[in-house]
Amino acid sequence: MLNQALAHARNQREQHLDQLIEFLGIPSISTLSEHKRDIERAARWLATDMTNAGLEDVEVMPTAGNPIVYGEWLGAGPEAQTVLVYGHYDVQPVDPVDLWVSPPFEPQVRDGEIYARGASDDKGQMFAHIKAVEAMLAAGGKLPVNVKMIFEGEEEVGSPSLEPFVIEHKDLLAANSGLVSDGRIVDTNTPSLVYALRGMSYIEISVKGPKRDLHSGSYGGSVHNTAQLVAEIIVSLHDENGTINIPGFYDKVRELSPEEREALRKVPYSLAQWQEETGLKTPWGEKEYTLLERTTARPTCEVNGMWGGFQGEGGKTIIPAEAGAKISMRLVPDQDPQEITQLFGAHVQQFIPADYTLEVLEHVHGWPVITPIDSPEIRAAARAYEATWGKPPVFTREGGSIPIVATFQKELGAPVVLMGFGLDDNVHAPNEHFRLEHFYRGIGTIIHYYHYLSSQV
Repeated sequence: MLNQALAHARNQREQHLDQLIEFLGIPSISTLSEHKRDIERAARWLATDMTNAGLEDVEVMPTAGNPIVYGEWLGAGPEAQTVLVYGHYDVQPVDPVDLWVSPPFEPQVRDGEIYARGASDDKGQMFAHIKAVEAMLAAGGKLPVNVKMIFEGEEEVGSPSLEPFVIEHKDLLAANSGLVSDGRIVDTNTPSLVYALRGMSYIEISVKGPKRDLHSGSYGGSVHNTAQLVAEIIVSLHDENGTINIPGFYDKVRELSPEEREALRKVPYSLAQWQEETGLKTPWGEKEYTLLERTTARPTCEVNGMWGGFQGEGGKTIIPAEAGAKISMRLVPDQDPQEITQLFGAHVQQFIPADYTLEVLEHVHGWPVITPIDSPEIRAAARAYEATWGKPPVFTREGGSIPIVATFQKELGAPVVLMGFGLDDNVHAPNEHFRLEHFYRGIGTIIHYYHYLSSQV
């Protein structure tokens, strides 16, 4: 059945591309309310295609926000593995639109790449999962595993409806493992398996002092400037080595094993690549860790923005009544985002004078996740990549966060395989694209994965 499914997928490439072009043409931008109908249209289109592919009990399920599309195929029986596939059909805004070579929702193929908003993030990658199942069912009438698919329309706005949906529908979504394609590989010749994601605590602080902005000539030297207070807080967050100074911050950090460090050393990420990507010459941070370890496997604390006082053209001599900053902390296993937020608040409070007030707002939090490299799911995924790309993948961690992956692990007890097929692909930027060869290889990799998973677990 494996070879027949792969052959069917190859024979349907032209049809799959036509369908993908139609899907990408729907401007399902979740951050803009004027595209609410487009979001709903994309959900209905997706449900129709899933049904045509052979999935059963397909349903567009309402939430407090945008709908979730669910479908399943459980014909492998109760003794077989059940895989929960996740993806998102919503996309980012397209601004600045004048930088696009072709209209963002009129997909074009140029030099083996399909250009459109959502091509790589995440419509193209998630669509590969539907086509893989379609090929297996068309070729052999069955799958070697049970499959459930859940596709949301709010990922680009933080997935506010998804976690409550998962908690409410635990029985419906019960699975042995999860499978997500919403990421990238190292390069077109080097597949990679992400086995860990960092969590996050995103915080905004606001320091309020005098009852109004004050004349800096009349009151300067007698008032502790709120903008300076925020700067003092920021300076306190790290030492000269880049180590985070918040007491208790590292207490629960799970250290990298020698095996993990060796696996990360095999990832071809060089200083020259870092320099090209950043435009800088000299890295900063914990010198006892490699560049890749710092950006994927170590916790961080970064200032994302600062505000306070006069920002307009020219000068205005004031002491601001209020100032603040936005700070994101990327977390690693086994850090608790709520606990880290509390530790941050306690650290910051010591800088606040008695007659000033501090407000700490938590905007986003998410748990870090890890799937052991030696797990059956990761082993099956590695074999699938090698079968399709012709070489074994390298194992790496991802510096970013996908909070719902932690929800799947916590609420469903399902380890998650992160099976990306993209590259940089101008994701979230003008001229987003997705290499068609990666789309087709993605379909083949998924087919191989189900085959190997069924025989390995």
